[in-house]
Amino acid sequence: MAGVPEVKEMMNRCGALRKPFLFGFDFELKNAFFANDPLTQDGILFRTSMASNYQVNDTHRGAAMAELITEGFISEEEYCRKFKIVHEAIVFGNSYLCNLTVTTPVRLNMSLREVFIQTRSLYGICYHNRFISFSPERFVLISNGEISSNPMKGTIDATLPDAEKRLTGDYKEECEHNTIVDLIRNDLGSVAERIIVRRFKYIDRIKTDRGELLQMSSEISGSLAGDYHSRLGDIIISMLPAGSVSGAPKPSTLKIIRQSEGEKRGFYTGVFGYYDGESLDSAVMIRFIEDTDEGTFYRSGGGITINSRCRDEWSEARHKIYLPLIRR
Repeated sequence: MAGVPEVKEMMNRCGALRKPFLFGFDFELKNAFFANDPLTQDGILFRTSMASNYQVNDTHRGAAMAELITEGFISEEEYCRKFKIVHEAIVFGNSYLCNLTVTTPVRLNMSLREVFIQTRSLYGICYHNRFISFSPERFVLISNGEISSNPMKGTIDATLPDAEKRLTGDYKEECEHNTIVDLIRNDLGSVAERIIVRRFKYIDRIKTDRGELLQMSSEISGSLAGDYHSRLGDIIISMLPAGSVSGAPKPSTLKIIRQSEGEKRGFYTGVFGYYDGESLDSAVMIRFIEDTDEGTFYRSGGGITINSRCRDEWSEARHKIYLPLIRR
């Protein structure tokens, strides 16, 4: 672990020298990590769309399958108490979109590292067997003078009749998605020029150990001027915390999150990323399991708007507890 300012400067320095690195920041911007030789060290396993520092070999394929057992999800009553705090703040105009998350005790039949190796996702990280994330959501990609982001808002059970049509046509989901696209456009606009929405409301299919989910994303991009390699740390920090897991407007929404959740998120909903000397790819650390002194916990949540219904949001947070296992 290291301090946030220290990691930011190391990112700037290594970027200026075109030296590869791996980095991560927690949600509260209190803690961070950094690795100079990301592909050769094995304390932190990771995968991005650009690279991975581990392989799934025949031994792993022959191992027992990972099992996730939920040991008591938050009651609807308790969730609605938290939901009410968020919803009332939205009604009063203090937020347009607020991400509410919960902590669920779980049990696994193997170590976090062993579980991680059995999962498949666009992004993933296992930090020293302390926490894992198998994230489907990009934070930002920086490559060839362009920065792009793919915020994800909107989830539905893929087995429901006309699931995709229901997701893209749902008024609440549409309002939530439009708000996050606007927020990310503003975030990118603080570091880049000529901001455009390249893709709007496209659908990804996520396979899990508990069925399939459909998730809705958009792609926003802009152009970076000058020697942006020497400013990589500044660029990333200026956009944190990630808009898709906080809300809009950020300053007042972060206060609502602290009040409603009543606990620190830590590295859950933080970001991690890999730089290969030319391009940087990064992810939001969602779909997250951590080992603590109090036990093992799965963190999940979703965005709340003025049109949200408590029971629907409670159900969505529960559906996001899963393992995206590699099928054999």
